[in-house]
Amino acid sequence: MNKTKRNNILFLVVIVLLILPQTRQPIQVLLHKGIALVNPVSVEEENVALSNYDWRLKKEEGIAYNFNQSKGKIVIVNFWATWCPPCIAEMPSLQKLYDKYGQEVDFLFVTNDSIDKIKAFKEKYNYTFPVYQIQSNPTEELQTSSIPRTLIINQKGEIIIDKSGAVDWYNDSVQNVLDILIKNFI
Repeated sequence: MNKTKRNNILFLVVIVLLILPQTRQPIQVLLHKGIALVNPVSVEEENVALSNYDWRLKKEEGIAYNFNQSKGKIVIVNFWATWCPPCIAEMPSLQKLYDKYGQEVDFLFVTNDSIDKIKAFKEKYNYTFPVYQIQSNPTEELQTSSIPRTLIINQKGEIIIDKSGAVDWYNDSVQNVLDILIKNFI
Protein backbone atom coordinates (compact mmCIF):
# COMPACT_ATOMS: atom_id res chain seq x y z
CA MET A 1 0.00 0.00 0.00
CA ASN A 2 1.43 3.34 -0.98
CA LYS A 3 1.82 6.24 1.45
CA THR A 4 -1.04 8.33 -0.02
CA LYS A 5 -3.51 5.45 0.23
CA ARG A 6 -2.46 4.76 3.84
CA ASN A 7 -2.85 8.46 4.76
CA ASN A 8 -6.31 8.56 3.16
CA ILE A 9 -7.42 5.51 5.13
CA LEU A 10 -6.04 6.99 8.33
CA PHE A 11 -7.83 10.28 7.61
CA LEU A 12 -11.14 8.43 7.04
CA VAL A 13 -10.72 6.48 10.28
CA VAL A 14 -10.17 9.73 12.22
CA ILE A 15 -13.23 11.32 10.58
CA VAL A 16 -15.39 8.30 11.46
CA LEU A 17 -14.12 8.35 15.06
CA LEU A 18 -14.99 12.06 15.32
CA ILE A 19 -18.47 11.47 13.90
CA LEU A 20 -19.36 8.62 16.28
CA PRO A 21 -20.78 10.03 19.54
CA GLN A 22 -19.07 7.33 21.64
CA THR A 23 -15.59 8.30 20.48
CA ARG A 24 -15.97 12.00 19.62
CA GLN A 25 -15.87 13.42 23.16
CA PRO A 26 -12.90 11.34 24.42
CA ILE A 27 -10.89 12.34 21.35
CA GLN A 28 -11.81 16.01 21.80
CA VAL A 29 -10.92 15.87 25.50
CA LEU A 30 -7.55 14.30 24.68
CA LEU A 31 -6.83 17.02 22.12
CA HIS A 32 -7.76 19.75 24.59
CA LYS A 33 -5.54 18.21 27.26
CA GLY A 34 -2.66 18.61 24.84
CA ILE A 35 -3.68 22.20 24.13
CA ALA A 36 -3.96 22.89 27.88
CA LEU A 37 -0.32 21.98 28.34
CA VAL A 38 0.81 24.73 25.99
CA ASN A 39 -1.87 27.35 26.76
CA PRO A 40 0.01 29.82 28.98
CA VAL A 41 -1.49 31.62 31.97
CA SER A 42 -0.26 35.08 32.82
CA VAL A 43 -1.21 37.84 35.21
CA GLU A 44 -3.19 40.62 33.57
CA GLU A 45 -1.16 43.77 32.92
CA GLU A 46 -4.10 46.01 33.83
CA ASN A 47 -6.36 44.67 36.53
CA VAL A 48 -10.08 45.12 36.03
CA ALA A 49 -11.90 45.63 39.33
CA LEU A 50 -15.33 44.13 39.90
CA SER A 51 -18.00 46.82 39.91
CA ASN A 52 -20.08 44.88 42.46
CA TYR A 53 -20.52 41.48 44.03
CA ASP A 54 -24.28 41.20 43.60
CA TRP A 55 -24.55 37.75 42.05
CA ARG A 56 -26.83 35.01 43.30
CA LEU A 57 -25.86 31.39 42.90
CA LYS A 58 -27.14 28.10 44.26
CA LYS A 59 -24.82 25.44 45.64
CA GLU A 60 -25.29 21.95 44.29
CA GLU A 61 -26.84 21.03 47.64
CA GLY A 62 -29.59 23.58 46.93
CA ILE A 63 -28.28 26.22 49.37
CA ALA A 64 -28.43 29.85 48.23
CA TYR A 65 -25.10 31.61 47.87
CA ASN A 66 -24.43 35.29 47.28
CA PHE A 67 -21.13 36.25 45.70
CA ASN A 68 -20.94 39.02 48.33
CA GLN A 69 -19.73 36.25 50.66
CA SER A 70 -16.51 36.13 48.63
CA LYS A 71 -15.80 39.86 48.88
CA GLY A 72 -12.35 40.52 50.33
CA LYS A 73 -11.17 36.97 49.59
CA ILE A 74 -9.08 35.32 46.89
CA VAL A 75 -11.55 33.78 44.45
CA ILE A 76 -11.26 31.42 41.51
CA VAL A 77 -14.35 31.39 39.29
CA ASN A 78 -14.56 28.70 36.63
CA PHE A 79 -17.42 28.71 34.11
CA TRP A 80 -17.87 25.21 32.70
CA ALA A 81 -20.27 22.46 31.62
CA THR A 82 -20.32 18.69 31.87
CA TRP A 83 -20.63 18.31 28.07
CA CYS A 84 -17.75 20.69 27.20
CA PRO A 85 -14.54 18.85 26.06
CA PRO A 86 -12.12 21.71 26.96
CA CYS A 87 -13.82 21.98 30.37
CA ILE A 88 -13.44 18.25 30.96
CA ALA A 89 -9.80 18.43 29.84
CA GLU A 90 -8.85 21.07 32.43
CA MET A 91 -10.87 19.69 35.36
CA PRO A 92 -8.16 17.36 36.75
CA SER A 93 -5.77 20.31 37.13
CA LEU A 94 -8.49 22.45 38.73
CA GLN A 95 -9.28 19.61 41.16
CA LYS A 96 -5.60 19.47 42.15
CA LEU A 97 -5.60 23.24 42.64
CA TYR A 98 -8.74 22.97 44.77
CA ASP A 99 -7.17 20.15 46.82
CA LYS A 100 -4.13 22.33 47.55
CA TYR A 101 -5.79 25.74 48.05
CA GLY A 102 -9.43 24.98 48.87
CA GLN A 103 -9.05 26.08 52.49
CA GLU A 104 -7.54 29.47 51.59
CA VAL A 105 -9.26 30.36 48.31
CA ASP A 106 -12.96 30.52 47.41
CA PHE A 107 -13.52 28.21 44.44
CA LEU A 108 -16.71 28.75 42.44
CA PHE A 109 -17.27 26.18 39.69
CA VAL A 110 -20.25 27.72 37.90
CA THR A 111 -22.49 25.87 35.45
CA ASN A 112 -26.02 25.84 34.04
CA ASP A 113 -26.11 22.03 34.08
CA SER A 114 -28.76 20.22 36.13
CA ILE A 115 -27.95 18.97 39.61
CA ASP A 116 -28.30 15.36 38.39
CA LYS A 117 -25.72 15.92 35.62
CA ILE A 118 -23.38 17.71 38.04
CA LYS A 119 -23.55 14.91 40.61
CA ALA A 120 -23.07 12.18 37.99
CA PHE A 121 -20.08 14.04 36.48
CA LYS A 122 -18.41 14.59 39.84
CA GLU A 123 -19.01 11.00 40.88
CA LYS A 124 -17.65 9.61 37.59
CA TYR A 125 -14.37 11.50 38.00
CA ASN A 126 -14.20 11.58 41.83
CA TYR A 127 -14.25 15.39 41.92
CA THR A 128 -14.85 17.14 45.23
CA PHE A 129 -14.82 20.82 44.23
CA PRO A 130 -17.96 22.89 44.95
CA VAL A 131 -20.35 23.50 42.05
CA TYR A 132 -22.80 26.38 41.77
CA GLN A 133 -25.72 27.08 39.48
CA ILE A 134 -26.43 30.60 38.25
CA GLN A 135 -29.53 32.25 39.77
CA SER A 136 -28.92 35.80 38.52
CA ASN A 137 -26.66 37.50 36.01
CA PRO A 138 -23.13 38.13 37.28
CA THR A 139 -21.56 41.54 37.33
CA GLU A 140 -20.52 42.71 33.86
CA GLU A 141 -16.85 41.80 34.39
CA LEU A 142 -17.74 38.14 34.99
CA GLN A 143 -20.20 37.66 32.14
CA THR A 144 -19.04 35.19 29.52
CA SER A 145 -20.23 33.76 26.26
CA SER A 146 -17.67 30.96 26.01
CA ILE A 147 -16.55 28.16 28.27
CA PRO A 148 -14.35 27.25 29.92
CA ARG A 149 -13.44 30.62 31.33
CA THR A 150 -11.51 30.92 34.57
CA LEU A 151 -10.80 34.06 36.56
CA ILE A 152 -8.61 34.61 39.59
CA ILE A 153 -9.72 37.58 41.67
CA ASN A 154 -7.57 39.10 44.40
CA GLN A 155 -8.70 40.37 47.79
CA LYS A 156 -9.29 43.88 46.36
CA GLY A 157 -11.77 42.51 43.83
CA GLU A 158 -9.37 42.85 40.90
CA ILE A 159 -9.31 40.24 38.17
CA ILE A 160 -5.65 39.32 37.96
CA ILE A 161 -6.00 36.29 35.68
CA ASP A 162 -8.72 35.88 33.05
CA LYS A 163 -8.30 32.90 30.76
CA SER A 164 -10.60 31.15 28.30
CA GLY A 165 -10.00 27.71 26.89
CA ALA A 166 -8.46 24.61 28.38
CA VAL A 167 -5.50 25.30 30.67
CA ASP A 168 -3.31 23.24 32.97
CA TRP A 169 -4.18 25.20 36.12
CA TYR A 170 -1.93 23.16 38.39
CA ASN A 171 1.26 24.76 37.16
CA ASP A 172 4.05 26.65 38.91
CA SER A 173 3.04 30.11 37.70
CA VAL A 174 -0.56 29.82 38.99
CA GLN A 175 0.62 28.32 42.28
CA ASN A 176 3.18 31.14 42.68
CA VAL A 177 0.45 33.75 42.12
CA LEU A 178 -1.81 32.08 44.69
CA ASP A 179 1.03 31.70 47.19
CA ILE A 180 1.84 35.42 46.90
CA LEU A 181 -1.83 36.41 47.29
CA ILE A 182 -2.24 34.15 50.32
CA LYS A 183 0.98 35.43 51.91
CA ASN A 184 -0.11 39.04 51.43
CA PHE A 185 -3.63 38.25 52.65
CA ILE A 186 -2.61 36.87 56.03
